[in-house]
Amino acid sequence: MLGLIITIIIVGLIAGALARLIVPGKQDMSIPMTILIGIIGSFVGGFLGYVLFHKDGSDGFLQPAGIIGSIIGAIIVLLLWIKFSGRRSITS
Repeated sequence: MLGLIITIIIVGLIAGALARLIVPGKQDMSIPMTILIGIIGSFVGGFLGYVLFHKDGSDGFLQPAGIIGSIIGAIIVLLLWIKFSGRRSITS
C-alpha cells in the first residue's frame, strides 16, 4: 500500500512537471500543486483511456493511467486550471 502511494506521488510529479513544461506560459504553482495536477491528470487519462478504448473494464472507469496517459491528462487538467483560475481580480 505504501509503495502504491509513493508510486502515485512520483508519477504525479513527473506528469505534472512535464505538463508544465509542455504548456506555454508561466504557471504560478508550488511543487505539491504540480503533484496534485499530475495525480488528477492520471485519473483523467485513465478515464479517457477507458472511454476511448474500453480497456480494463473490470477495473472500472475511474482508474490511474500509465505515464503517457497521465501526461495527457495532466495537460488537460493544467489547461483547465489556467482557464478557470486565471484572472480573479476585481477592478473598481
